[in-house]
Amino acid sequence: MKPRLNPYAAAPDAIKPMLDLETAVQGLGIEPRLMHLIKMRASQINGCAFCLDMHAHEARADGEAQQRLDVLPAWRETNFFDDRERAALGWTEALTCIADTHAPDDAYEAFAAAFDEKERVAITLAIVAINGWNRIAIGFRSLPGRRRD
Repeated sequence: MKPRLNPYAAAPDAIKPMLDLETAVQGLGIEPRLMHLIKMRASQINGCAFCLDMHAHEARADGEAQQRLDVLPAWRETNFFDDRERAALGWTEALTCIADTHAPDDAYEAFAAAFDEKERVAITLAIVAINGWNRIAIGFRSLPGRRRD
């Protein structure tokens, strides 16, 4: 596969709002371990190799266990994730697959039971951001192992 274009070089002013969104999301108080799981799970669903490579690297650097990353696609079948992580992963899947799920009440109810209103907004924005980044990376065929070059 060949990259189609580098959006950072081709249109830095157009990509800046996405970078600003990412900066804002990083400042919303979501614990890094949870943020990595959200980014990884959405990127798995979307098939974004670039984002999976980048976020797996970041997660491991922040101390995430490789075993948890290995079983993340089957998180429901493990006891490796706590209730908050499970609620966030369920919400991540519901929003990432929104055309199929329409954000069902049961996913939201589990999410609302685990997080306060401010946290729900922050996590939802994180999900929105990673889905946007996945579409940019997949659309322009960003290659894994490269960091915005």
